Amino acid sequence: MRELLTSFGYERWILPALLLIPLVGAAVVLMVGRGRPALPPGQPTSEPEVSREAAGGDVFEVGPARTIALITLLVELVVSLGLWFTYQPQTAGWHAVVDVPWIPDWGVRFTLGIDGIALMMILLTTFTMPLSVLGSWTGIRTKPRPYYALLLILTSGLLGVFMARDLFLFYVFWEVALVPMYFIIGIWGGERRIYASIKFFIYTMLGSLLMLVAILWLGLSAARGGAPNFSYDYVLANAVVSHRASLWMFGAFALAFAVKVPMFPLHTWLPDAHVEAPTAGSVILAGIMLKMGTYGFIRFALPLFPDAAMEPWVRGLFLGLAVVGILYGALVAMVQPDFKKLVAYSSVSHLGFVMLGIFALTVQSVQGALMVMINHGVSTGALFFLIGMIYERRHSRQIAAYGGIARVVPMFAALLTLVSLSSIGLPGTNGFVGEFLVLIGAFRTQPWLATIAATGVIFAAAYLLWAIQRILFNPLDKAENAHLTDLNGRELLLMAPLVAAIVWLGVYPKPVLERMEPAAQAFVRRVESGAARAGSVAEAPASRPGVAR
Repeated sequence: MRELLTSFGYERWILPALLLIPLVGAAVVLMVGRGRPALPPGQPTSEPEVSREAAGGDVFEVGPARTIALITLLVELVVSLGLWFTYQPQTAGWHAVVDVPWIPDWGVRFTLGIDGIALMMILLTTFTMPLSVLGSWTGIRTKPRPYYALLLILTSGLLGVFMARDLFLFYVFWEVALVPMYFIIGIWGGERRIYASIKFFIYTMLGSLLMLVAILWLGLSAARGGAPNFSYDYVLANAVVSHRASLWMFGAFALAFAVKVPMFPLHTWLPDAHVEAPTAGSVILAGIMLKMGTYGFIRFALPLFPDAAMEPWVRGLFLGLAVVGILYGALVAMVQPDFKKLVAYSSVSHLGFVMLGIFALTVQSVQGALMVMINHGVSTGALFFLIGMIYERRHSRQIAAYGGIARVVPMFAALLTLVSLSSIGLPGTNGFVGEFLVLIGAFRTQPWLATIAATGVIFAAAYLLWAIQRILFNPLDKAENAHLTDLNGRELLLMAPLVAAIVWLGVYPKPVLERMEPAAQAFVRRVESGAARAGSVAEAPASRPGVAR
């Protein structure tokens, strides 16, 4: 397969193509699907093919918009799968590199490339997005064309974040991914959607602006009197800043990424955004967008400022907040009456394991953190899909509104149980692999914190098993639940690849770990050597400031 793809020059054009395909699909969605003339007042629209706009009574066909979006994202998925076969983990450096001038006067280049970490984030994105369209199939009735166009634009923004090898270009894609989600929550969300979307925007934008200041400072520092240079590799090798300045810039990057993770105590936007977002919005938030933050720490914050990140009090702060997030997220999830909010708080706990693995800084813990990123996207995304499916039938997310529905919807009950067990980290499922590696790796450098974090697994079992007991296995004592319909063919088709991923990553994670291991090793070496080099410079008498590499 690799030879065939190489014969087509696959690696030369694949990354720009992955960015362009969703944008072309978005343009097509916006141009086609205009419906029949406006219906007379009071006349209902025909479901599921058309939807009345909230203003003016215009009718737009739902079918063409969602079909085009689904076909576009399936093409994107198929095209992206070639990266799995062409990527060679034993080959050092970046793969599928594209490097052309973009804004020469500013020293900005359109530079793309991937390593094993970016590869898996890209595949997670292209895997999740078509499922998000299927998950929106019957849930989106108003303004379908802009909704699906925004999903496609969001796809390009997310992929660009994982591909960018220019700091300024990375920032552009970071903001491109922010704006569509703001509108998806604000227009198609629940009753408090405006509050949730504005809170989401303010939190993420504040950190992003500080990160932009740090990026500009780095680009100018790397210039050394010439034109600014924002190339990731060039900045990594040539940016000269003092230790104090590196602390400030690390703080700016870390704040932007910590908000996006989100780390405790910057997490308060997440439950509101998850609860108010439509199903696909919640899936994308949990499955991909939260990983932008953890990816940012691995790709930018720690490698660029290893001396600041490994400063004992800084490292201790992030390790402590990671463990607090693990326990806090689990304990707060345990008392949530809303099932969707329970899963939202569980994300705070799961992403705490990622941050623990990153700052523990062993190859095992970093690989475990990467596996948790992938597995959280699969399992939590599946939970949000299932919550959306039952919500469409019962129109309630309150756990108390259910009880004993396993007797009525056995397929839904089986899938909810399996996905919950994978989220808990049952051996044989995907959730076990990542958390086990994090705890084993973290124990080597942070034994007490790893031991405390391990209790988060127990709490996860408590809140999820108690929830599925109340939803599925308590007495069937509410008349509204007696006639619920089980999952249909579309919903089973949607869940099938998620279940396959849960089993595959739980039973045989070796191919994924092999592709990420060299990048994880390079990350640990870069941070350790950079911190040691900066420490030796600080100890020796020198006239120039420390070097952040």
